[in-house]
Amino acid sequence: MCAVSLDSADLAATRLREVAARVSELRRRGVQPHLTTVLVGAHPASEAYLARKHADCEAVGIASEAMVLDAGTSQADLLDLIARLNTDPARHGLLVQLPLPDHLDSDAIVAAVDPAKDVDGFHPVNLGRLLWGSDGILPCTPAGILDLLQARQVPLAGRKVVILGRGSIVGRPLAMLLSRKGIDADVCLLHSRSGDLSAIASADVVISAVGIPDFVTAGMIRPGAAVVGVGISHVGGQMVSDIADDVAAKAGFVTPRHGSLGAMTRAHLLLNLVAATEAAARKGH
Repeated sequence: MCAVSLDSADLAATRLREVAARVSELRRRGVQPHLTTVLVGAHPASEAYLARKHADCEAVGIASEAMVLDAGTSQADLLDLIARLNTDPARHGLLVQLPLPDHLDSDAIVAAVDPAKDVDGFHPVNLGRLLWGSDGILPCTPAGILDLLQARQVPLAGRKVVILGRGSIVGRPLAMLLSRKGIDADVCLLHSRSGDLSAIASADVVISAVGIPDFVTAGMIRPGAAVVGVGISHVGGQMVSDIADDVAAKAGFVTPRHGSLGAMTRAHLLLNLVAATEAAARKGH
């Protein structure tokens, strides 16, 4: 068996073309979509990721500004900046890059962003809408994973999905998203303190977001399973997936070893930004 590759580069490019078309229509109506990012302190990985986000914006006609603050920025000063950005009608999306320095309260910072401008989908209001099953901004990586699985026609309804990792950015919101009515997966959420990982062996879909190199091996999965590696580690200067090399010979679908979900995450960030701009335009802001 040779697994079908879940490389998302072509799908992400398609989504960006869709974004570009919607941006063009907004600009025709006199509305310029705008993304603002805020980075506190020097963090090479965050700087590289934000640079790709801003490059994507430029490619599709979205205006953007990258604000870089001193590492010693106080909680009060950061909250004051967010409050000012929230009230600026020319700024449609606001992203405060995580992780933040240890002296800052990340939960309070995330909650301070206007939910209507929360293009990351991390705000408690938007996560609550996800839990409730109502329309709203979805977290980018979970939305990108679902988009990829559906585009590659990986069956989900009534299928057993095991998610490894219960983080608030991927694991928990992804579990909520896949179990929503209309998607209807049977979701099992495992984590670092789970004493029994045997559920993986019978799963139709395995999604790993633990950030441990080669964590999921061929011996852990059933033949034909779809296996998605979200977690990426850096080993010897190379990106290494949670998914071991030998999985490709047993799985039905598998993400590439080099990782493939970053482009989908960024595409869904811009889809969220365009949706937020369109909503603001409808309200006359």
